[in-house]
Amino acid sequence: MPSSVKSANAAATDAATAGRVAMPPLYTPEERRRRDASPWTIVQGILAPLQFVVFLVSLALVLRFLATGEGYVAATVSVVVKTLVLYVIMVTGAVWEKVVFGKYLFARAFFWEDVFSMLVLALHTAYLVALAVGAAVETQMVLALAAYATYVINATQFVLKLRAARRQQRDEAASELVGAAS
Repeated sequence: MPSSVKSANAAATDAATAGRVAMPPLYTPEERRRRDASPWTIVQGILAPLQFVVFLVSLALVLRFLATGEGYVAATVSVVVKTLVLYVIMVTGAVWEKVVFGKYLFARAFFWEDVFSMLVLALHTAYLVALAVGAAVETQMVLALAAYATYVINATQFVLKLRAARRQQRDEAASELVGAAS
């Protein structure tokens, strides 16, 4: 291969990675293989958008109740359903993490997401406790909104992590192409 093509390939690779801080790869090749082979990856891929839809519906019902005073039962049922879906995705996510990384929680790649997930779980559970003990309706709904705010932050963490994983795969594929062309 002519040196001008090699130089162009190297320049393209440098341009693609310019401005990025070198970070450890999200997945090792073996972890990526386990991730891609695990049925739990598909389960997470189904549950995450489902949970988001449940969240949007519930948020609308909670806000409607807070704004109008109407629809307490619908808002309450929706928060309970959202919490149950959260529990399911957390349990299946822990199983997925065990399959892929060998730990149920706090694996290197998802440590901070898991830490924040504990806050999300705590606030959703606090809502259920407030509901069970008959706390003031306003307290219940404020807890629901606090839980939802943390959920949005946590969901954003995971979306950003997913984007980073995709970018890592693209960068690795580009590097392999450059290496094969040399």
